[in-house]
Amino acid sequence: MWLTGVAQAGGARYYVAVSSPPPPRTVFIGDVHGCLLELEELLQACAYSQSDRVVLVGDLVAKGPDSAGVVRLARERGLLAVRGNHDAHVLGARARGGVRADGRKLKREHQRVLDTLAPEDWAYLEAQPLYRRFPELNVIAVHGGLVPGVALEAQDSNLLLNLRSITPEGAPSKRIDNGVPWASQWKGPETVVFGHDAMRGLQRYPHALGLDSGCVYGGRLNAWILPEGRLVSVPARAQYMSVDD
Repeated sequence: MWLTGVAQAGGARYYVAVSSPPPPRTVFIGDVHGCLLELEELLQACAYSQSDRVVLVGDLVAKGPDSAGVVRLARERGLLAVRGNHDAHVLGARARGGVRADGRKLKREHQRVLDTLAPEDWAYLEAQPLYRRFPELNVIAVHGGLVPGVALEAQDSNLLLNLRSITPEGAPSKRIDNGVPWASQWKGPETVVFGHDAMRGLQRYPHALGLDSGCVYGGRLNAWILPEGRLVSVPARAQYMSVDD
């Protein structure tokens, strides 16, 4: 059985996973976005068992057909997660009484999440941190990314959720058309597994692995299994949303 200890870093909560003994396998899974059937199929393809430690790299909810089902499955099976930008968006909207930060009406896919999640699902989503460290694997899990050259404790919480690129000037960017993938510049020593960047698809670098292949857009849902380092994926059952939506 494993334990997770909570700590604070720059005002942002994170978890250090302490395993005694360590689980036989840790399975990291990319952005699910409410694609419950694909998540169930991927777990089956990974030969999931209760002894596995499963870590969702954020954006459990929104856009896909069954956000409530995804959160319920994660909660009931004791899956770990990190917070994604869409998870953060709906949590913030709920705290504000159902509106966006600027006071505007929510998009339909986010309103659907507010309408369907049970109180215990919200508690599960709220409990997920911005990143998790797995010292025995030398791995960090985060949704968006980490700015190279910045200490983990000093990383900006907004970029942990939204980072995609490093500009030619060396600045962090949320866009994909303004620089190179941040993961291509990450030199370790820890390997970072992340999501969020569906347009670039599966990203593999010496010290970083991006798992978002846009399942909700008709792509694939990916998993990375440690310690063997094996990648497993399943195709989307449908294209639930257009990339432009």
